[in-house]
Amino acid sequence: MTRHDGVSSVRAAMAQAERALDAGRAEQAEELLRAVLTPASPAERRATGTAPLTEEQLEARGMLAAVWRIRGRYRPAGLLLAMTLAAAEAGLGPSSTAVAWLCNQSGILGKYVGDFDNAERHYLRALKIYEDAFGPDHDAVAMVCHNLGGLAHARGDAQGGEPWAARAVRIRTRLHGPEHILTALDVAAWAALLEGCGRLDAAERHLRQALAVFHDVHGPHHYEVAVTLHNLAALRHRRGDLAAARRHYADALRLKERLLGTEHPDLSPTLANMAALNESAGNTARARVLYGRVIHILRDRVDGTYPTLVQARAACHRLTAGRSEPVAPVAVRGEDTTER
Repeated sequence: MTRHDGVSSVRAAMAQAERALDAGRAEQAEELLRAVLTPASPAERRATGTAPLTEEQLEARGMLAAVWRIRGRYRPAGLLLAMTLAAAEAGLGPSSTAVAWLCNQSGILGKYVGDFDNAERHYLRALKIYEDAFGPDHDAVAMVCHNLGGLAHARGDAQGGEPWAARAVRIRTRLHGPEHILTALDVAAWAALLEGCGRLDAAERHLRQALAVFHDVHGPHHYEVAVTLHNLAALRHRRGDLAAARRHYADALRLKERLLGTEHPDLSPTLANMAALNESAGNTARARVLYGRVIHILRDRVDGTYPTLVQARAACHRLTAGRSEPVAPVAVRGEDTTER
């Protein structure tokens, strides 16, 4: 591993990859990480094969797994994370902060694929390590609280997740102030849970607050903007303002497709809500097409009990049988693409 001006090549590549991810260039981030993790010569490959991985190399491997997850490649991400976590536990000790970071990444992936119990175990382990290392009011603690709220949201337990999200907002506001991007990310996540708790006015107020920060920091063409537009659409949908909901969903879907492509799993919550909206408006043919697209995207990527997939399959069966019983929309959370 070479060093330049006191900064390791691995650390430099990770910083470049982080900037690429922030700019929405996940493919570039993957190339940077692969390059620095792949030995250049046969001699280096032989040496690497026998030497234990450094903390930086372990973090870079975990970051590569995160990039694969961001790109929708869940299975290879899971394999790499499992191997990297085991290596970190053996080399750095089970209570190291590097292990906590990898546990957090494992929790994120578990939430995405529907392995919720395993995700919770990893998150709680990461939280304990971070609290012991840094105390209760640290960015790393806020990060895991944010993600525990997101996990509860994915399980449909908004009441259980709201206190976690509120704690994250309190920590971030204390550390950074209300206009910081990290605070805005936590506020947006909190808003999605407030919406699930039926506190619609507060949810909309917080979503619009976060959206203003995202526009200021990232501009209008960023994934967090797409997620927030989706959540605003879900609020309008729940309030019965279907015309506004339709516009926001369409804007969110166009932006997601532009950023992620047309086959990415993160499209599925917006597609499912658009299907529910069309079903409630009596356009069952369009609803079946959208639900079918959700099934196509998710069926080989997530657990069969994953809520959005279960909802889409049940809806297709219901509509094929000639029954229309639309379900309430569920707002998507964006924390798993921002907390890396």
